[in-house]
Amino acid sequence: MKRMTHDGRATAYRRSDRGGDGPTVCLVHGSGGTKDVWKSQARLADRFPGVAVDLSGHGDSEDVATPAGPETLDAYADDVVAVAEATDATVICGNSLGGAVALQVVLNRDLALDGLVLAGTGAKLSVTESLRDALASDFERAVSMLHEPDRLFHDAPAEYVELSKASMRACGREVTERDFLTCHAFDVRERLDAIDVPALGVVGAHDELTPPAYHEYLADRIPGGEWTKLSDAAHLAMLERPVAFNGALAGFIGGL
Repeated sequence: MKRMTHDGRATAYRRSDRGGDGPTVCLVHGSGGTKDVWKSQARLADRFPGVAVDLSGHGDSEDVATPAGPETLDAYADDVVAVAEATDATVICGNSLGGAVALQVVLNRDLALDGLVLAGTGAKLSVTESLRDALASDFERAVSMLHEPDRLFHDAPAEYVELSKASMRACGREVTERDFLTCHAFDVRERLDAIDVPALGVVGAHDELTPPAYHEYLADRIPGGEWTKLSDAAHLAMLERPVAFNGALAGFIGGL
């Protein structure tokens, strides 16, 4: 694990590199998550070095004092740009909130990129009122709601579910709520045609949080966009179906 300082705060990241000579991929987690969600993607490091980031306030990174919404999204984009520039990453792969951050970077920042992978995410990320209410008043209920079948997981081993719950609890209510409210305010549907790098959407077939239709929409409206659906997985397909996810990721990056 490494940490770098930018914009007055320290951002943590983990680099996996086993001699791969392909482009470096910057991996960005979702709401209430950490860099550990990308542990299975380290298997690609002999082909493509990977850099998994902890966004501000998550994992080992220092927090920011920003309200939910565009200001927090900008801060998270700062984290990703700083790490990408420091590690020469030219592909961003973001899950859920991380996909919103990736889109924010490609649309609003001057960062040279070769490709974009949007995994379990969308151009608009509305959050249900019931989940927003739970996040505000009963965090444990919110954690349970997110771990109901076909939300974060389709049919993952029980230990994966418990580890995911523990990770979200460690992140805490305030940061997790800020993440989801930032997602709720996110909408770049009218700007997708401005994306000028190849993009791949990857989605679990059973993902009820960001369904396959979200990714078909992205692929239809991003010039050079494409998408793929992974069976037997939901929102965290990189954990639930790592072999299939890594195959899709490697195929896309290898074709850049």
